[in-house]
Amino acid sequence: MRTFLPVPAQCLAPYLIVADAPGAIDFYRRVFGAEELFRLTEPSGKVGHAELRIGDAKLLLADEYPDFGALGPARVGGTPVSIHLYVSDVDATLARAEEAGATVMRAAKDEFFGDRSGMLLDPFGHRWQVASRIEEVSPQEMQRRWNTAMQG
Repeated sequence: MRTFLPVPAQCLAPYLIVADAPGAIDFYRRVFGAEELFRLTEPSGKVGHAELRIGDAKLLLADEYPDFGALGPARVGGTPVSIHLYVSDVDATLARAEEAGATVMRAAKDEFFGDRSGMLLDPFGHRWQVASRIEEVSPQEMQRRWNTAMQG
């Protein structure tokens, strides 16, 4: 029977496939303040694997490898997935992202659930919901506000 080492900390980390991993790493560093932990690079410059830290979360990414099905959003017609990221200033983050080549899909606005949030599509085809907490709202109050919004 095989023995496995203990997991250092249980976590869920998105693994993004992109057409330009070095460019994506630079974008995530400039826009989200990501810290590059390491990358494995082929002699050609292609990134086989990279790990970044954004706040307390890890973000994993690699260049496309079509030969084994690792395709970026542009090759598969876009992405149905959004990555949610809390930031200290959602408006400034959206502005930085747009300046760095992202498309703002939804401008920041105050939401009933206590966040000010907006959405962007990064230059590599990944969709990000970015938010700043502006109010602590209980689940019961969120439901009440949701019900009110659904009534018109």
